[in-house]
Amino acid sequence: MTIPAQFDAKQVEAKWYDYWMKNNYFRSTPDHRTPYTIVIPPPNVTGVLHMGHMLNNTIQDVLIRRARLKGFNACWVPGTDHASIATEAKVVAKLKAEGINKNDLSREEFLKHAWEWTDKYGGTILEQLKKLGASCDWERTKFTMDDELSAAVIKSFVDLYNKGMIYRGYRMVNWDPEAKTTLSDEEVIYEERQGKLYHLKYQIEDTNDFITIATTRPETILGDSAICINPNDERYTHLRGKNAIVPIANRVIPIIFDEYVDMEFGTGCLKVTPAHDVNDKELGERHNLEIIDIFNDDATMNDLGLHYKGKDRFVVREEISKELETIGALEKVENHLNNVGTSERTKAVIEPRLSDQWFLKMDDLIKPAIKAVLETEEVKLYPSRFNNTYRHWMENIRDWNISRQLWWGHQIPAYYYGSGKEDFVVAETIEKAVELAQQKTNNLQLTAKDLIQDADALDTWFSSWLWPMSVFDGIVNPDNEEFKYYYPTNDLVTGPDILFFWIARMIIAGYEFTGEKPFTNVYLTGIVRDNQRRKMSKSLGNSPDPLDLIEKFGADGVRCGLLLSSSAGNDILFDEELCNQGRAFTNKIWNAFRLIQGWEVSETIPQPEASKVAVAWYEAKLQKTLAEIEDHFEKYRISDALMAIYKLVWDDFCSWFLEMIKPGYQQPIDAVTFKAATEMLEANLKLLHPYMPFLTEEIWQHIAERSTEDALIVSTWPEIKSFDQQLITDFDFASEVIAGIRTIRKDKNISFKETIDLKVLNNENASKTFDAVIEKLGNVASLEYVNEQVSGALSYRVNSNEYFIPISGSVNIEEEVKKLEEELKYLQGFLRSVQGKLSNEKFVSGAPEQVIANERKKEADALSKIATIEHSLKGLK
Repeated sequence: MTIPAQFDAKQVEAKWYDYWMKNNYFRSTPDHRTPYTIVIPPPNVTGVLHMGHMLNNTIQDVLIRRARLKGFNACWVPGTDHASIATEAKVVAKLKAEGINKNDLSREEFLKHAWEWTDKYGGTILEQLKKLGASCDWERTKFTMDDELSAAVIKSFVDLYNKGMIYRGYRMVNWDPEAKTTLSDEEVIYEERQGKLYHLKYQIEDTNDFITIATTRPETILGDSAICINPNDERYTHLRGKNAIVPIANRVIPIIFDEYVDMEFGTGCLKVTPAHDVNDKELGERHNLEIIDIFNDDATMNDLGLHYKGKDRFVVREEISKELETIGALEKVENHLNNVGTSERTKAVIEPRLSDQWFLKMDDLIKPAIKAVLETEEVKLYPSRFNNTYRHWMENIRDWNISRQLWWGHQIPAYYYGSGKEDFVVAETIEKAVELAQQKTNNLQLTAKDLIQDADALDTWFSSWLWPMSVFDGIVNPDNEEFKYYYPTNDLVTGPDILFFWIARMIIAGYEFTGEKPFTNVYLTGIVRDNQRRKMSKSLGNSPDPLDLIEKFGADGVRCGLLLSSSAGNDILFDEELCNQGRAFTNKIWNAFRLIQGWEVSETIPQPEASKVAVAWYEAKLQKTLAEIEDHFEKYRISDALMAIYKLVWDDFCSWFLEMIKPGYQQPIDAVTFKAATEMLEANLKLLHPYMPFLTEEIWQHIAERSTEDALIVSTWPEIKSFDQQLITDFDFASEVIAGIRTIRKDKNISFKETIDLKVLNNENASKTFDAVIEKLGNVASLEYVNEQVSGALSYRVNSNEYFIPISGSVNIEEEVKKLEEELKYLQGFLRSVQGKLSNEKFVSGAPEQVIANERKKEADALSKIATIEHSLKGLK
C-alpha cells in the first residue's frame, strides 16, 4: 500500500471503526476467558456529548482496549438513562410550544409524546461516542426504561416493600416548583445568596402592644400558626398565655414557648409556619398547631394566600413587604446572607412542602456498603481521598425519598382499592395486585377496575442504582449465564459529583440484591474546567463542542491531549493546545513510521555495531517502561501510563533509537536491524493502541498484510521480561557525551557534516559499550582514550570524565581564549554580587525562603560555569 505523506484522521477513523464493527471485535459473549467488564455511566437519553463525557469515555475505552489486548474477554456495556425530570421538562416545553398543556392530557397521551421525543432525540450521544472510538458492545445497548430493566426496578421495589424497608409517609419534602416534583436531599444544591431580613410587628391580642419577629420570608406570614419564644428569655415572660394577630390575615395565633428558639437570632421570637419549614413542622407537632399550606405546586399562592392568590412567591415577597410597610407592620429591613436550596436539575429555589411520599429506609441497607469501602476494601476508590467524602455521606444518610410527581419514569407498583391512606397493595402486576387486594379485603368480587395505581414515578436513581445488575438481567433472572459470568463487574469510571447519587447506591444495591459488590475499582475523574478554573458548561459558553475538536485535531489527538493532563480525581484545566499537542504526537508517530518504511533494506550487509547496541538498549528501555506502565495501571494512574509511553516513543524511539540505526544518506539498512526496528515499532503501537486506536491500527495494517485475526485491536499486549538495567544506565551517560559534542559544534559553529576527533580521559571508568553510537551520532572520525589532558583542544566534562576535541584550522584559538576570558570575568563579577547578598545577614533573615533558594541556585550555577570555562581555558593555553 502507498503510504500517504500526511495522516488523514477523518478518513482513517471512518475506515477502521467500520472495520472493527464489521468484524465484531467489540462483541463479547461468555467463554473460557476471564471476563473484564465495564458498564457505562448511562448519560441522559436526550443528552449530547460534552467534555466531561469525552474524558470519562476515553478512560473507559483505554481500560477496555488494554484488557482486550491482555487476553481478557472485554465487555463494555453502553446505554442511556431515562432522566425523569430532565426529559419530562423537555417534553412539556415541546408540548407548550405546540399549544398543548400537559394537564390537559391523560398519562397515556403524555407518555406517547415522551416516547416519540425519546425515539427522535434519544441515543444521539451514543452515536457521538463512536466518533471518539468507543469500543462498546453496541449489541448490548440498554435503556433504563427497557422492558427488562423496568421489570427489575419494579421487582426490586416490591421485594424491598415486602421486607418492610419501603414505607409511605407524610413528610416535609424538598419540592421543586418548576418540575413540580419532590427531590431527595442529595438533589438539593445549597448556595449562598444575598437576601433580606424583614422585621415584622405582630400586635398582641387585646392590647396596643406589639412583638417583633425577624423573617427572611414575609410571604409565609399567611401560613403562620404560632409565635414561638425560648422559655429562658426573660424579655418575654409577660407574654405567656397570650395570643398575637397575624398582620394582613388578621388571624389570631397562640404565643408558645420552646427551647428550640435561638435567643440571639433576630429578636429572639420565631414565627411558626408548619406547612413551609421542616423545623416549624416539628414545633407544630410538639404543640399541636394548625397546618396552613398557602402554596400551589408551582409556588404560586392558593386560596389561603388571600388577595395574592395566583401570584408567584417572589412577586408576593416584594408586594407584601410594601403592604406591611403601608399598614405600619414593617419595622425595618436588613441585608442578610441566606443559604438557599436549589434544584440540581432545574435550578429552581426549593420549597419545603408537606406531602405523602414513598421512602426507603437506609439505616440497615448502608452497613455492607460502608464495610466494603471503608473496612475490607472490597471496593476501592481511586484516588483514596474520596473515602472521606464517602464516609461523610454514608454516616449522615437519611431515608431516601424515592417517589417523584412525574409521569415519565417507572410508575410505583402500589394499587389503591379504597379511600384510606393505607388501603393499598404493592405488586409486580395488576393481576397479582387484584389477588392481594381480594385477600386483604376478603372481597373476591374486586377486579382490576376497582384498583387505581399510584400516580407517582420512581426517582431516576432508583433504576440506575441497579444498572450493573439489570443490564445482565440479574435482578429478575439472577441464575442466567451472562449475569454469573460478567458480574461483579471490574472497573467503574465516573465523576466524583455522583459519588453518593449513583456510586454509593450501586454498592448498596449490589450487596442487598446479590450479596456481592457491583464492581471492584472506582476511578473518579476530575472535572474539565477552563483556564479560569470555571467548570465547562453551555450556559457559560466556555465549553467547546467535542465533535468540533475531533474534526479539527482528530479523535486520537483529542483523546491523547485530554489524558496527558488528567490525573485521577484532579480537575483538568482544558486548553485546545492540549489537543494540538495530541495531534503533534500523532504526526510524530506517523512520520517515524514513514521514515522506517522509506529505508531500502539489504539482506547482505552486516549489522553495524551501533545498530546492534541500539536494538539491545531499546529492548531494555521498552521493558523498563512496560513495567512502569503496569504499575501505573495497577494504581489507576492512567495519564501517568500515557506519559511514560509518550516519553518512550517521542524521546527514546524517535529522537534516539531511529537516529542510532538510521543508515547513511542514500545507503540501505541491514535486514537484521530493519526487522528489529519494525518489531520495536509494533510493540510501541500495542502500548499506544488503547490511547490512540485509529492511528495505531492504520500503521499496523500498513506494516504487513494482516488477516482479521491479526488486527491490532485483538493482538497481544507485550510480554514483560527481564532487562539489562546497566545498558540503560550506560546509554544515559553516553547521551550526555553526545549532547556535549553537539553543544560544542553549535557554540563553535563546527558543521555537523564535518568529522571531529574525540579523546577521552576516562576517570569515571565509564563503559565503552556505546562508543560506536557516540562515534555515529557525534560524527566522530576517531575516538581515543588518553591518560592525560589534551592541550589545544575544546573540552567538557561528564561527571569526572573529560572529553577533548582537538581544534582544527576552523577555530581561532586566540579569539576563543579571549571570548572565554571575557565570559569568565562576567561570571566572576556576577558570583561576587550573589555571594554579597547571601553574606548579608539582614537580607538572609528578611527575604522569603523561595528568594533565598533562588539566590543559592544562581551561586551554584555560576560556580559550575566558572569551573567549566577555567577547565576549557586550561586546555587551550
